[in-house]
Amino acid sequence: MHVEKKQVNSTKIALTITATEVELLPIKNKVVEKLSQNVKIPGFREGKAPAQVTEKSLDPNALTSEFINEAINQLYVQALQSQNINPVAQPTIEIKKIVPYNVLEFEAQIDVIGAVKVGKYKKLSVKKEAVKITPQEVEGVIKSLLVQQSTKKDVNRAGKVDDQVWIDFTGKDAKGKPVNGADGKDYPIILGSKTFIPGFEQNVEGLKAGAEKTFTIPFPKDYGVKALAGRKVTFTVKVNKVQEVTLPKLDDEFAKKTGPFKTLDELKTNVNVNIQQERATTVERQYEAELLDKIFATSKVEIPEVLISHQAKFEIDEQKKNLTYRGQTYQEFLESEGTTEEKYEKEVVAPKAEKNIAYSIILSEIAKTEDVKIEPQEMEAQITQLKAQYQDPAMQEQLNKPEARRDIASRMLTQKTIEKIKTYQ
Repeated sequence: MHVEKKQVNSTKIALTITATEVELLPIKNKVVEKLSQNVKIPGFREGKAPAQVTEKSLDPNALTSEFINEAINQLYVQALQSQNINPVAQPTIEIKKIVPYNVLEFEAQIDVIGAVKVGKYKKLSVKKEAVKITPQEVEGVIKSLLVQQSTKKDVNRAGKVDDQVWIDFTGKDAKGKPVNGADGKDYPIILGSKTFIPGFEQNVEGLKAGAEKTFTIPFPKDYGVKALAGRKVTFTVKVNKVQEVTLPKLDDEFAKKTGPFKTLDELKTNVNVNIQQERATTVERQYEAELLDKIFATSKVEIPEVLISHQAKFEIDEQKKNLTYRGQTYQEFLESEGTTEEKYEKEVVAPKAEKNIAYSIILSEIAKTEDVKIEPQEMEAQITQLKAQYQDPAMQEQLNKPEARRDIASRMLTQKTIEKIKTYQ
C-alpha cells in the first residue's frame, strides 16, 4: 500500500491511498467468505463450500460493491495509523482508479485539529474572590424556613407586606403583544419578599381578593433574559385571595422541627455553613473560569468547521431538552431573547461551541505536558461513588457501559488538570 499525504489547509489533510493485488486479494477473500455464509451449493453443507466455488454463485455487482466498501474501510484505517492522523469527523472519499481486486486508488479528505499553541498557564494574574457571608443572608434563609412552617388564613382585606397573595397575571409589551415568561395562573407571592422585579409587589399591595389592576414597570437593566432587560412591560394582575401569614416563634422548638437540631444556634450555624459551602463552590468555579479565559486568551487552536458544527448541534439539542423540561419550546426561548434561530446559533451557540472545543484541546495538551493521568483506582472509586449516589438499576447499568466510563474519565481528567493549573498560581 502506498500513501501520499497532502496538507489541503491548516485543518484538512488529503491522503491518496493506492493498493495492489497484494493488499486487495485477502480483502476479497474475506468478503467472499462473508457473503457465502448463507449461500447453498449442491453437494456442500451451507457455508462450507470452497471460496472459489461459492464466488461463482454470488452476484458480481454485490460482491464488487461489498469489496470496495471493505477495502476502503480497511485501507483508510491502516493509512491513518501509518501517518499518525487523528480525524475529527468522517472523511470524504473519492475513488480515483479501480481495477477490481487488482488496483484501487482513492483519496480521503480528512478534517483534523490544526496547530495548537498553549498559552501561559503558570503565575496568572487572577485573584480569587474572598468568601463573605453577611448576617442578612443567614436571616433571609431563616425567614424562608419560618414561612415554610407558617400558618396561612384567608382574610377579607387588602393585602399588605408579609401577606401571601394568590394572583393571575399577564404581561404585554408596548404593542400589546404577550411577553413570554411574564404570565402566571394562581401564583402565590409573599408581599415584600422581593421575589418579583422591583415595583411589582408594591403595585399588588393594597388589593383585595377579586380586585384587578394594570400597571407598567421596567425590567432591571441587568435582568437575566436579555430581551426583557430594561424593557417596560404592562402587567394586568387579578387577585384571587389574600392570606395572612402567621410565622412560628423563632426558638429552639422551631429549630427542632426544622431538622436534626437541638437549639436555634445550631440551626443558624448549619445555615451559615451551608451558605459558606455554596458560596465557596461558586467562587471556586468562577476562579477556574477566569483562569481558563486567561490561558485561552494567549493560546491558539485551529479547529475545523465541521467539528464546531457538530458541537453546536449537540449544544442546541441539549438546550432544547432542558427547555422542554421547563415547559418552554425553543421558538419561545428565541422570542424571549429577541432573536432568530439563525442569528442565535451564529452569534451565541457557534462561538460558545468553538470556545468549549478549544478549552478541551488546551487542557488536553496541558495534561500531556504535566503528565496528568487518571489512575485505575481513581476511576473505580468515582464509579463506586456514582453508583452509591444513583440507586436506579438503569443508571447503574449505564455506568457500566464503556462510553459512560470514557465520558467520566474525560471529565475527571479535565478537573484534575485544572487542579494542577491552580497549583501554579
